[in-house]
Amino acid sequence: QVQLVESGGALVQPGGSLRLSCAVSGSNVARYAIGWFRQAPGKAREGISRISSGEYIIDYSDSVKGRFTGSRDNAKNAVYLQMNSLKPEDTAMYYCAAAPGLGSVTFIPTLNDYEYDFWGQGTQVTVSS
Repeated sequence: QVQLVESGGALVQPGGSLRLSCAVSGSNVARYAIGWFRQAPGKAREGISRISSGEYIIDYSDSVKGRFTGSRDNAKNAVYLQMNSLKPEDTAMYYCAAAPGLGSVTFIPTLNDYEYDFWGQGTQVTVSS
């Protein structure tokens, strides 16, 4: 069973940057589609980025497009989320999640959280001056 551990969350000033990491164990990261989600207090969980299994395809929600960049390092079995130009409204608990791939077929689920079977514990990002 695959396990995910997020890290890199911190308190940062508006306009700053952070890089979140998602360490994957128990399987090859390329066999899974990985999604990044966030949840602010009192708000629904929001999918913000997704990376396909297999062939490298990345997509973003409109709320972070142009500011956040996802990546995958197969050698390190990890996924990353580079967050630039952070805003106070980016404050949330950030999670990575995994959806099993479809063998050799490149698979990229939607950003609906119910499509992901495995979740990390989350890392807190706070954007405040």
